[in-house]
Amino acid sequence: MLSRRESLKTAACGFGSLALSGIAHQAAAKETHGTAHHPAKAKRVIFLFMQGGPSQVDTFDYKPILDERHGQQFSFNDARKIAKTGQRGTNETVKQPLWKFRQYGECGMWASDLFAHTASHADKLCRIHSMHTEGVAHGPATLFLHCGATNFIRPSMGAWISYGLGTENENLPAFVSINPSPGNGGARNYGTAFLPPVHQGTTLGSAGRPAKDAKIRDLTNSTFNQEQQAQQFSLLRTLNDAQLSQRPGDAELESVANSYELAWRMQNNAPDVLDLSNETEATLKMYGIGEKNPDDYGQQCLMARRFAEAGVRYIQVTYGDSGANPAWDQHSNLPKHEYHAARVDKPIAGLLQDLDQRGLLEDTLVWWGAEFGRTPYAQNNGTGRDHNPGGFTTWLAGGGTKPGFAYGATDEWGAKAVENKVHMHDLHATILHLLGIDHEQLTYRYSGRNFRLTDVHGRVVNEIVGI
Repeated sequence: MLSRRESLKTAACGFGSLALSGIAHQAAAKETHGTAHHPAKAKRVIFLFMQGGPSQVDTFDYKPILDERHGQQFSFNDARKIAKTGQRGTNETVKQPLWKFRQYGECGMWASDLFAHTASHADKLCRIHSMHTEGVAHGPATLFLHCGATNFIRPSMGAWISYGLGTENENLPAFVSINPSPGNGGARNYGTAFLPPVHQGTTLGSAGRPAKDAKIRDLTNSTFNQEQQAQQFSLLRTLNDAQLSQRPGDAELESVANSYELAWRMQNNAPDVLDLSNETEATLKMYGIGEKNPDDYGQQCLMARRFAEAGVRYIQVTYGDSGANPAWDQHSNLPKHEYHAARVDKPIAGLLQDLDQRGLLEDTLVWWGAEFGRTPYAQNNGTGRDHNPGGFTTWLAGGGTKPGFAYGATDEWGAKAVENKVHMHDLHATILHLLGIDHEQLTYRYSGRNFRLTDVHGRVVNEIVGI
């Protein structure tokens, strides 16, 4: 063990030692990262997580029969109802969409007035109308969305991507989660489980809190000047190196040491990325920043663009809340979908436009979706819709996907995926494929077996991949 005198003597080496040790730490960190298995179409992902499950039949999956049969009784045998009642064949009341559907773009995409701004970019979107997943409740379904498992502790998708590709910018994390929800999986949704801890997502803020609070804590030091901070950090690095030399291969200790390294570099880079004040008035307006409803999510989406531009691999932007009921979870008050859409629609459209005009959409994959959809019938004959993991819509944009394209379909009611079905495992496999990763080869040995994000399942949906 180094004495205090020896530590201080070594620390006096200053910036030369700081730089040399930094290179060594970066090289060690890179050893945990794989390389792309094939040429990538996307370099990064922005995931716009709509926590709680927007209704597909009120947003992007137009089903005229719901208007025609509104108020009538029909037998729906879906997983959620069977799980709750244990009964099959019971009748439910058909519920029409509450918002008018229109066609948009040259592709003729149907979308409701809830997402009119987003729909104006119809010819950029690649819609998957045949999603289905595991889990009929928010907790397991949200874990499955993020981690590919409903109950076991598994690494999150962002952690897998960080492990597989690393970051484009050594001064920033590979994985950032903006305003994540503390519930329904909580930290597991951006955690590493058994992967090296260095790949855990860096969180900014928390769901339900203002975007202005979505900051990295203690990023700046007002107590010491730059030279004093450098001396302090040099000493800390020396102590970390001494510990690492005594405990080689200790992943948790290496992660702590690497986190200090990254934090040091972030102090000089992240404040600029998080500072929205140098954006033009036109850009702020594009995202709805300054307007009452879209301002908050607009700031989060603009922050996501800045992280993408700076080289962060996986950026998740959660629209949710901190309460027991996720934001889009309207069991008895479907009209509240309008409240939520007013807050996210313009920012999402602004993000698509901004990425496109900056040339970033070509290699940035934007993913919009939730843990499941909702039923085409009224829950308990009331004013809302229940959970529906059997058939729902998600969409992708950019990153090598086919623009203005629709894939798969639910049945005539919008209840179940029936044509070209896409399981959540398939979507995960496809997103990894677009990033240049073979989902079957991205593995990590743990507890005597190889684990992967897609477990033993998943196929790449090549039909949605552009040329």
